Amino acid sequence: MPFSACMRDCYDTCSMISEVKNGRLVVKGNPRHPITEGFLCPKGALLPRWFHAEDRLKVPLIRAGKRGSGKFREASWAEAINLVAQKLRETIDEYGSESVLVYQYAGDRGIVNYAFPLRLFHYLNTAMLDYGICDRAGQEALRDVYGTAIGMDPEELKRQKLIVYWGINAFWTNLHGFLLAKRYDLEIWTVDVIRTETAKRSEKFFQIMPDTDVLFALAVAKLIIENELYDKDFVRENVYGFKEFKNYVIKLDLDFVERETGLSCEEIEEFAFDFAEKKGVIHIGYGFQRSLGGGEAVRAISILPALVGHRFGFIYDMKTIDKSYAEGAFLRTKPAKRIPQMKLAEYIEKGEIKFLYVYNSNPLASLPNQNRLRRALIENDVFIVTHDIFLTDTALFSDVVLPANTFFERLDIVDSYYHRHVALNEPVAELYGKSNSEVTRLLAKALGIENPHLYESDEEVIRKVLEINNLSWKELKAKGFVKVPEKPRKWETPSGKIEFYSQRAAERGLSPFPEYKPPQGNYPLRLLSPTHRMTITSQYHNTYGIIDPSLYMNPDDAEKREICDGDTVEVFNDNGRIKTTVKLSDDVPKGVVLLYKAFWPSLLGWNVNFLTSDKTVEKYGNGSAYHSTWVDVRKV
Repeated sequence: MPFSACMRDCYDTCSMISEVKNGRLVVKGNPRHPITEGFLCPKGALLPRWFHAEDRLKVPLIRAGKRGSGKFREASWAEAINLVAQKLRETIDEYGSESVLVYQYAGDRGIVNYAFPLRLFHYLNTAMLDYGICDRAGQEALRDVYGTAIGMDPEELKRQKLIVYWGINAFWTNLHGFLLAKRYDLEIWTVDVIRTETAKRSEKFFQIMPDTDVLFALAVAKLIIENELYDKDFVRENVYGFKEFKNYVIKLDLDFVERETGLSCEEIEEFAFDFAEKKGVIHIGYGFQRSLGGGEAVRAISILPALVGHRFGFIYDMKTIDKSYAEGAFLRTKPAKRIPQMKLAEYIEKGEIKFLYVYNSNPLASLPNQNRLRRALIENDVFIVTHDIFLTDTALFSDVVLPANTFFERLDIVDSYYHRHVALNEPVAELYGKSNSEVTRLLAKALGIENPHLYESDEEVIRKVLEINNLSWKELKAKGFVKVPEKPRKWETPSGKIEFYSQRAAERGLSPFPEYKPPQGNYPLRLLSPTHRMTITSQYHNTYGIIDPSLYMNPDDAEKREICDGDTVEVFNDNGRIKTTVKLSDDVPKGVVLLYKAFWPSLLGWNVNFLTSDKTVEKYGNGSAYHSTWVDVRKV
């Protein structure tokens, strides 16, 4: 049976075995894979429903009404491709190549499907995205301290005693990793604002207020240092700026930390003493670093494993292979203009984007401040092309929509940002649409481009990427996955050590030590928008239909507003307003409300991103600040 790999934007990156029986796709986890271990998460188990979905796009569409009206006419592939090529030429001729932006992200993480289309846009010298939507602030923070965001191989957890899930609901978003920790018999703690399903399954839960992670981590560091619980030999040999950091945290007032975080001094002490004794590892989540204070928080948290003697005692990213050949930036003849992902609306408003090519992404569901973005697209002259499996909100706003196929219909490989395995994905069946690489070749031909790099086959690209990374095509074909060996590692910081005093941060105008800045908003309630268990950002809403649009609210906040469980309410701020029903829950602290993110507005009528902030954290790589959103709620 063919090997498949789940290409979703998910930690686990499962290796699967697939086949078609009686005309229906059947999938199961690859039992030989050390992370997948023969089972799939609830989303993965439903992949056949997604593959066979009746609402998959089957033919190209050309807009026949006002933008966003959903009025299209069907077209042949030849007509659609020729129209896209014609508009691309006209835009470049009139406005220059940098007026063209390719907007893509990790809706499909297959290395060929993700990267190969970028070759065409590099060849044309167009503008490119600077990706800040997901994990950018944390990446920058970890580079400040360790010189890399690549942490511990999760398979090495078998040698550990304790894992702390800090700001990650792993039971929902990293199920195989959570069960791996269970299998290795690790003690599990959670630090989070919300009492998540992970928190409920943990031995200890530390519930903090938003944006106070940095204070909590610094307080823990203070207690570990004051009580001489740190690994003195490791710190002396491998840490830069320890004395200065010690003098910095020693001044921290624990009573102040208690008031700000919501944790008692006893809880802070419990964490510090037990963490030091058990030499804990921390899985640092992505959610909380998508805030104005997120980078500072990750810096502070990442110091704790080093204090207790870990060289790389965190889990964050695991980007371990060179995929640059697939992308083909070598085809450029001038440096790329990089447009921050979170500032798409701003650049459209300024008239700097005239042609937008979208694939592997649904920005009209996933980007913040949707009212502004949609208004910008309607009021400005932008030609939009979307290549997708479904008629998404982004597709509804497009001039040309091209049907995409699924990863069950093409050859590809995929790496993981959690573990060190690369998985093989072989075609199982063929239903509708074309792959991203197929469309790229068609566009290159329609544009009259003869460069051979734009016509390489998927297998040729895959073999070259594997060769560059010294990985075996033969082993991959035999097992369905291959592990990337870990090379000797060092800290790529200016000092060559773990930097508690970060020279890199200071060069960007930041404090060399993590700083706490009390969060401030124009509205009384902090809005958090984590992912739902049965979606991955906007994916699967239309096929699985398992969503939860309710606003979760603390009973005390509801009582002040005379709101009861099940009431219809309006949630509002300066960006917009939405109506939904309330669920009261003590899992949400006072002063905080929760809406799950990025459901399809075309199906639900709204999503949380009509409220979320489109601010960026400039000194942390223009990282996103979704969770620095403030709202109020009233009964209607």
